[in-house]
Amino acid sequence: MSAPVSGRGLISRAPHLRRDFAASLVVFLVALPLCVGVAVASGVPAELGLVTGIVGGLVTGVLRGSSLQVSGPAAGLTVLVFEAVKEFGLPALGAIVLATGLLQVAMGVLRLGRYFRAISLAVVEGMLAGIGLVLVAGQLYPAMAAKAPDAGLDKMLGLPRGLVGAVGDGRALASLALCAGTVAVMVGWKHLPARVRTVPGPLAAVGLATLAVPVFGTKVAMVEVRGLLGAVQPPPLSAFAGFADVAVLGTIVAFTLIASAESLFSAAAVDRLHDGPRTEYDRELTAQGIGNTVCGLLGALPLTAVIVRSAANVQAGARTKASRVLHGVWLLLFAALLPGALAHIPLPSLAGVLIYSGAKLVPVKSLAELWREQRGEALILAVTAVSIVAVGMFEGVLIGLALAIVKTAWEASHIKVTVMDKGAGPVDAHLSGNATFLRLPKILDSLEALPKDRPVRLDLSGLLHLDHACRTALENWAGRHSAEGTEPVRLTSGAGTGERAGTPAG
Repeated sequence: MSAPVSGRGLISRAPHLRRDFAASLVVFLVALPLCVGVAVASGVPAELGLVTGIVGGLVTGVLRGSSLQVSGPAAGLTVLVFEAVKEFGLPALGAIVLATGLLQVAMGVLRLGRYFRAISLAVVEGMLAGIGLVLVAGQLYPAMAAKAPDAGLDKMLGLPRGLVGAVGDGRALASLALCAGTVAVMVGWKHLPARVRTVPGPLAAVGLATLAVPVFGTKVAMVEVRGLLGAVQPPPLSAFAGFADVAVLGTIVAFTLIASAESLFSAAAVDRLHDGPRTEYDRELTAQGIGNTVCGLLGALPLTAVIVRSAANVQAGARTKASRVLHGVWLLLFAALLPGALAHIPLPSLAGVLIYSGAKLVPVKSLAELWREQRGEALILAVTAVSIVAVGMFEGVLIGLALAIVKTAWEASHIKVTVMDKGAGPVDAHLSGNATFLRLPKILDSLEALPKDRPVRLDLSGLLHLDHACRTALENWAGRHSAEGTEPVRLTSGAGTGERAGTPAG
């Protein structure tokens, strides 16, 4: 009985295996140029991008969480990684990524993954928009064969001067043309026939640029190759001494929050693309943490779930996690057997890939729609993005979160004051909503405008919440009004205020 059942199981899985095998090749071809490009833009050896992609497939890929989501180095962390390497050095990167992974594992075990869904979407989109702006500005410099400034704002402000300088430099113009051609191929790729689009756009763009260099005899910068074993450098023990530095700890927290949020928001997006099993958020966070722990031990880039590769995986027909594991196998084989091929890739073409990817992080269309529907959310998005460009990644995200909290508190404290004055007899004032200190000026202005020579009945039964500041202020107002007027104020309270109905005040 067992043999036939096993045979039927193999037959039933065979169609999935064929689909997953084909999808893995597509994801590999999409991931290859992105892994290399993200590494180069992060200021680390190109091979480390492949190492992170391999770990994303062979380690994170086999773990439970989101079955069709693909992990690897992400453009969203490029700016933060570049800043960390510049400030603390490449050896410290492994220690920072290792600590990030361990924190993610701890959060997953403590079942905190689901709470990342409570982060304001405007802050997340603003974070990605700010990263996209800095990424685009930063990659325009290698596109012009120039060195990019360190600060994000300096990158933006220095572009006009850089472009003017490139006009009179033949090598800079050739480099810029190669970058522009790469972007043009990626933009137009989706409009080509389906048979042509079997090759992923990023691979086609980089491949055509690589062929154009020898054909036209163009002199441009190429990817530097160290070899896989030469690039992998586990963090030395001295790198962990930096954990006593507040700046290093802040970088670890930034890595953890941004990598986790990006991965779990990507998981939610991927779930909308297919009708298979839904993401288990806590397990996915743990899987991301284990992957980053391994990346840290290897001195590689941090990994996150990447929506570009994940969407390609789903669209290519993947049905199980086998596709993402196999894509890691193909990356490993490429890194082991063909590392010299990286030396033939022109840097301006990788800059073009990242410029295209960075531009897609800026939600221009959705921001316009958000401005029409919810201007407060649009303002949070824009301020977060601008703050990241002007100040820095971590500070920008904190500013965005603070704005989101203030906005939520303001909206949650909605209060309505209704006054019924018939011209004679008692005046009825009714408060409804949430009475918090944020709306105290409005409440007191309305109450202090009531006539002082007539009795007032203040009805609080419509309040859902009455905080201590408002309670104290209302009691003080009632006391003053009763002392100044001819009749005492009568306070009628609801269950939410902690008072009993009909309790007199003053």
